[in-house]
Order: sequence, then structure tokens, then C-alpha cells
Amino acid sequence: MDQGRITRRSFVRNTALSIAGIMGFPYIVPSSVFGSNRAVLPSNRITLGLIGAGNINTHHRETFLAEKDTRIVAVCDPVETRRKAYQNRINQAYQGRVCADYRDYREMLDRKDLDAVCIGTPDHWHAVQTVAAMQAGKDVYVEKPLTLTVTEGQCVVETAITYNRILQNGLQRRSHGAYRHACELVRNGRIGRLTRVEVGIIGINKGVEAGRNFPISPVPDGFDYDLWLGPAPETPFCPQRVARGNEVCYWYYISDYTAGFITGNGVHFVDIAQWGIGDEIKPIEVHAPSADIPADGLVDDAIAWQSEVIYENGVRMSYSSEGNPHPDGIRFIGTEGWIHITGGGTLSANPTDVLKSVIGPNEIHLYDSPGHHRNFLDCIKTRQPAAASAKIGHHAATACNLVEISTRLGRKVRWDSRVQRIVNDELANRLLSRAMRTPWRV
Repeated sequence: MDQGRITRRSFVRNTALSIAGIMGFPYIVPSSVFGSNRAVLPSNRITLGLIGAGNINTHHRETFLAEKDTRIVAVCDPVETRRKAYQNRINQAYQGRVCADYRDYREMLDRKDLDAVCIGTPDHWHAVQTVAAMQAGKDVYVEKPLTLTVTEGQCVVETAITYNRILQNGLQRRSHGAYRHACELVRNGRIGRLTRVEVGIIGINKGVEAGRNFPISPVPDGFDYDLWLGPAPETPFCPQRVARGNEVCYWYYISDYTAGFITGNGVHFVDIAQWGIGDEIKPIEVHAPSADIPADGLVDDAIAWQSEVIYENGVRMSYSSEGNPHPDGIRFIGTEGWIHITGGGTLSANPTDVLKSVIGPNEIHLYDSPGHHRNFLDCIKTRQPAAASAKIGHHAATACNLVEISTRLGRKVRWDSRVQRIVNDELANRLLSRAMRTPWRV
């Protein structure tokens, strides 16, 4: 058996899950704190907790602060200075002591007055925190990718169903009109029969020095590093491993915590490709013939790759970081033309008049979201599925996970979506999950 690239590093590390920010403590906020000058009564407000006080949740924090029917009442993170800064910003916005801060998210989830959480932590934490939140009766907005592994994704989907929870995955392009329009045009045959999708991404490996190791150093005061690691393997501390803010984000390329850019930023593009192909259409075969996985150093996720995914309807999707004729965005190619949309939402097409086409009332209309955060809040009230539900997030992450597994093995993998297993390949199937450090589990 050719184990190829996988033997260069101990990729199967029997773990997964880390976080760039998390944790909290109970603090019941009386409705009187909210004041009487708001249009929305306190009893009708959605109370929200933030798990993670890093860069990504900064965006979510500011967006939720602008929503009149939402009140952020808690923030947690293992880094004291970060969570305190968040707490101060939130209290300043509300002009009162509204927000409590927590080191451990489990204490925050004990709050009975908390309706929902927004999870913005490293990928290895997503499943553990999402499942715990839903089991505690909270609805969840969780950043992409939905989970680190396929098995974790299955667990999240099942938990959302069992506990009747609303989940919005951070696939924000599902709430962008240009992407919806492109996919509606494709789904309604404006470029004929869809035969191929070409997905290319740019902006990867920002400042990352592949092959470099960094010296071990003491854990800073006020940083619960063991909690940051969570289910991931116990590993000596170095600042680069947990870098955040304006520093190079090395954890994004370390397999203990992520599957790299393949499942990180790339999942946005793969998700839109699959929206155009059809969410009900599953991949059946994946091949990554080329991948650059560093053999040494802190970074051990693929920093470059080329891959092709074949779907059960015969559509082929190329998904690459290099060698793609269209390096930025998604190009849908049909028998009668093509439509391209960039990562920033700019549309082009051949023939160009395709973009002016209006979708008729009896044609396929895709989910129309007023905005990803607003959609999440509305769905909490209506109990209708969100634009990027658990099933959607799992579908997108699974395709990316299969690509990543193929890069590790250096060979094709065939996927059976009915049983969520790779066909006749036990080594590959072992990569569908990771062991977790005690006491963490999903």
C-alpha cells in the first residue's frame, strides 16, 4: 500500500480541536438593565454569548451589537486580556454593565438566560463547543468549517436534529445576492447543462514560513494554554502556535487544529460550487494528484494543492490553490456558456446577456437571506432552517475533508455518502475522525 505523503509527518495524531478563544461564567442579566428607550422589549430580545474573543468574532460582535433585538450578555476566551477587551467594548456599546466574561465556555453554557452562542474559535474546537451548546439548549452560529473532521460533522448534524436547534454555519456567501443569482442561473439552465466547475482560491499562506521550527517559551500570564489546546494533543507552547491579531496565523496550518486552507477559507468557495451543482448532489470520487505538505517545521498542513471532485451527476469540480486558469472564485461551465463569480462577488459570463436573465416565478428559487446574522436571528424566532444549516455546512466541509485526505494519501478516494464512509480503504477511513484528549468529546 502506498501511504505516500502521510508518512512524512504523523498526520494521524489521535486528536483534534483547538481554539483561538473561548470560555465563560454565569451572569443573569435582569431586563431592567436593558433600559426602556429601545424599540424591542427585553423579553423579546435574543440573548447571545460569544465563544472566542479573536479576530473573527470581532466582526460578529460588531454586527450583533447593531441588531436591536439582540443583546450580547457574555463573552469567553482563555486569554484574559482578550475577553476583558471584548467585555469593555460591549458594555461601552450598551452603556452599562451588561456583559459578563468567562474563561471557560462550559460555565457560560450553564446560564439559563442565554438563547444562543456565536463560536469563533480554531477549527478543532468547533464540534465540541457546538454540540455542548446545542445540548444546553442554545442555538448556534459557528464559524466555518463546520467541524475539523467528517465524523464530527455527522455528530453536529445529528445533535441539531435531536435537540431541535438552529445552526448557522459561517458560510456567509450563502447570504450574498450575487452568489445566489449565479447559482440560480446555473440551476435554471441558463448556461445549458452544467458539466464542470472550476474553483480557485488566492491569498493563502500569508507570511507562513514552511519548514521552520520555533523555540519553546513560557506561557504568558493570563493565558490558559491547556484550555486553548482543549481536545488537541498536549504540545509545548510557542507564541507562533497560537498567534493571533496582526501576527501570522500559524495554527491555521497545523493539523492538530485545522486541515489548512483546504477546509479553511476554501470551504466558502466549495460551498458555492455545490450550491450551483445542487446541495442534494453528493461527491463520489476525489483525487488530489498534487500537494505540497511540508515535511518539517511547525506547519504540516498542505500549503498548495490541486484536486478534482466528481459528483454523482457526472459534474467535475477542480479545486486548486495553483494551476487553475481562474485563480479567484468559481466558474460554472455548461454546454451553452459559463458564469464566473470572484471571491468578492463580481460576476462575469459568456454570453454576457446571461447575467441579465430574470428567474421566473415557476423556476428554481434558492434560499434568499437578508444577511447571515439577521437570518440567524430570524430563524431563532421562526424555528425555520438557516441559510447555512448544519446539513449545508457538513456537505461543504465533507468535500474539503475528502480533498485533504486525498492529499495526505496521494491517491484517489471513493466516497459513499449514504454510509459516510470511504470505499474499500481503511487507512483513509481512519482519517475521517481524530481521537480527542481527555476529557473532551462530542
